Amino acid sequence: MYQPVKTVTIAAGLIVVLGVMMLVSVGIGQTPLHPGTVAGILSGALFGTIHPGDATNATIILDIRLPRIILAALVGACLAVCGAALQSLFKNPMADPFILGISSGAALGATIIMAYGITLGLGIYDLPLLAFLGALVTIYLVYRVAKIGQKIPVNTLLLSGIAVSAFFSAMTSLIMFSSHASFELIMFWTMGGFSGRGWNYIWMILPFAFAGILVVIYYARSLNVLMFGEESARYLGIDTEKLKKILLVVSAIMTGAAVAVSGVIGFVGLIIPHITRLIVGPDHRILLPVTSLAGALFLVIADIVARTAIAPAELPIGVITAMCGAPFFLYLLRKKRGEL
Repeated sequence: MYQPVKTVTIAAGLIVVLGVMMLVSVGIGQTPLHPGTVAGILSGALFGTIHPGDATNATIILDIRLPRIILAALVGACLAVCGAALQSLFKNPMADPFILGISSGAALGATIIMAYGITLGLGIYDLPLLAFLGALVTIYLVYRVAKIGQKIPVNTLLLSGIAVSAFFSAMTSLIMFSSHASFELIMFWTMGGFSGRGWNYIWMILPFAFAGILVVIYYARSLNVLMFGEESARYLGIDTEKLKKILLVVSAIMTGAAVAVSGVIGFVGLIIPHITRLIVGPDHRILLPVTSLAGALFLVIADIVARTAIAPAELPIGVITAMCGAPFFLYLLRKKRGEL
């Protein structure tokens, strides 16, 4: 049963924790900043009262750290919601944009535009559009290969995702090594991270993240019905094929936008929906908003670890999420071994 009070309470708690962790993260770095200094500069930025003596700290906070932290939250929310939607569509807790190869397809699209300088006349949206097209092609291929009649067996889904992902990763590597001028830049996309990301990257992902999450939440009731089987859903008037196509396209858009600004960050869409489902239950009206906040919190914390674990150097965030997600995936695989 839908419990609005429970939803609001959990969401409010996550918002508070997320806000606190973002403020803490702003103060962490090669130049540590006191929480009071951070709060003063942020409030000063809101009201236009930054003291001239705080100009250096203001630059560090407002132009370097704050954009990457907000970006981490947006990417985390996108990937987590995509994972929740895909797991519900395929009725498989192991479905995830990374495991199904969507991230690899999006990375290939981003790699092509970076390596060959292709422009579509859309300015900063050229990169997410090419990444989205790569993600869309991937999910289409995986879906068509895995589908047997009207069913999508778990083993076929996973194997087709792994195969398509391997092929697109190989294509990315080929382009990377044949385009020496873009080698370091493309390497970034294969490992994931937010270093050097400014406000322009936030404007790049924001419309896709905001609209995509709202669309997925809009279909929360339909996803609830789908849990009881496609026949039951159709009996209740839900066009299941249309629902699948819409949510697959929206997932591809959000994944493409996330990869365009951060590179390939895996397993967020695997870990977070599974954990939040254990905490709040399977009702998507609660699960999806909570998952978006939990995904944002997870990547903000991962970004803190990336900047502090081997300071002054920085770890790629994709390494951190893989270290968390790979064992979790093996656990789920072993748990479902009877179905494979």
